[in-house]
Amino acid sequence: LSKKNEVYVRVETEPNIARELSDFFTFEVPGARFMPTYKKRIWDGKIRLYNQMNGEVYLGLIPYIQEFAKLNDIDIEYKGDVNATQSSFTHGVCKGFIRNIKPKSNGKSIELRDYQTDAVVHAIRNNRSLLLSPTASGKSLIIYSLIRYYNLLLKDKKILILVPTTSLVEQMYSDFIDYGWKDKYVHRIYSGHERTTDKPVIVSTWQSLYKMDKKYFKDFGCVIGDEAHLFKSKSLTSILTKLDDCKYRFGLTGTLDGTQTHRLVLEGLFGSVNKVTSTKELMDRKTLANLNIKCIVLKHPQEN
Repeated sequence: LSKKNEVYVRVETEPNIARELSDFFTFEVPGARFMPTYKKRIWDGKIRLYNQMNGEVYLGLIPYIQEFAKLNDIDIEYKGDVNATQSSFTHGVCKGFIRNIKPKSNGKSIELRDYQTDAVVHAIRNNRSLLLSPTASGKSLIIYSLIRYYNLLLKDKKILILVPTTSLVEQMYSDFIDYGWKDKYVHRIYSGHERTTDKPVIVSTWQSLYKMDKKYFKDFGCVIGDEAHLFKSKSLTSILTKLDDCKYRFGLTGTLDGTQTHRLVLEGLFGSVNKVTSTKELMDRKTLANLNIKCIVLKHPQEN
């Protein structure tokens, strides 16, 4: 395995193993048989994440390659820093950093909950991750902690935050201002807004940027996708493959849609899934209100 860039890893192997690996990373797309390209027999309804022609596969899928190698008793040789991590960023360092940036909410100081600290530590240590964190678990505070850290680390590079809707752009912006950051650091992009800016952090809808030229993305050193499960695969891959110099990449989502292709595309582009917490855990801690579900079953007479 050798790293091509921040998007792809190159697999050099003999042809029969390459074929098996291609099968391992081939999936049927749910509902493909209803699509025009399938009906016209232009496409077979499958997604292939491993390209047999050039041996490339998403960098975030290395754990799956390792799993494949283990199952088939194959040795892997690594060239260069294929999987570099930062073990020096500990919980203690993280807590000290959060104390320094002093996040606030409604003017009062706030502390990260233990699972939020775990999420930030995991993300920074691994340089990339897909964080699974449910609604009301405080995702925007996790994102704020990450952008403050990478704003200090990346002196000459910008940070890109991608969200699915304009209301989320505004919500993210107002959260950052509430936490104590200033407008001069954060630029918003959606229809009618300028796409170029000197501000270090850009919050944008992915619809505003997916048609942009590759050179536009050269300035970014870190990308964060919020509500990552709502991104259309094509638009998301379009943006994240153009960010081939962008080392730090994090996706946050409350849910994965259950299809293996969708999950593997997200993991391939952002990194392995890390479950931050669950709705049940938040209820047990009394962070969320308890949910009471009452099922009403109506029985109608046969003649009705």
